[in-house]
Amino acid sequence: MSMPREIQGVFFDLDGTLLDSAPDLYAALSAQCAEEGVSAPPYERVRQVVSRGSLAILRCAFSAFGEAGVAARVPHFLALYQSLLARRTEPFAGVPELLAGIESRRWPWGIVTNKPGFLADELVRRMGWSERATSVVAGDTLAVKKPDPAPVLLACTRAAVAPQRAVFVGDDARDIQAGRDAGLFTVAAAWGYLDGGDPRQWGADVVLDTPAALHHWLSSTVVAA
Repeated sequence: MSMPREIQGVFFDLDGTLLDSAPDLYAALSAQCAEEGVSAPPYERVRQVVSRGSLAILRCAFSAFGEAGVAARVPHFLALYQSLLARRTEPFAGVPELLAGIESRRWPWGIVTNKPGFLADELVRRMGWSERATSVVAGDTLAVKKPDPAPVLLACTRAAVAPQRAVFVGDDARDIQAGRDAGLFTVAAAWGYLDGGDPRQWGADVVLDTPAALHHWLSSTVVAA
């Protein structure tokens, strides 16, 4: 779609877009593997699927147990992850400056994640973003999650931003589909986990390699009344 004539807000995926949370998620998976006497998979294999959530992460180690066996391990995995939350998770380089730049233009920004709300809200709080993010829509806020556009539209509504005047940024094809179907201008975050895919094949309006590049792109945007 065409660039918004006047940007009113920017919305982000969380894991792999704003935050590098893979180290803590991998630590939780490794702990679960140790408990069950299963060899932990290589970190890089797990890292690339982080944006697809708990099931994808657990499949890296427990696929031999079938889908039912993987699903049965989700509650314990989430409990282990909660105990490790934010120990090694950090914003990607350039994200603090990116968010500060958005705020300097008085644009609201928000988060749309498939992460469960009890984890997403706590992680956002620990990052010091709870009072800064205008909206945080989690994976269980609605009955549907990305790639359905409804969570993105809810984030826009909560921020009082028209979708056609907003930008959605994510590191997974589902993010781009959700943002596009919601009517937002989409940016593929090529610095993220990517699920082993090529972000240039997702149909995003723009593909950018770093948060700094996104900061520059937003800062150079001509805002017309």
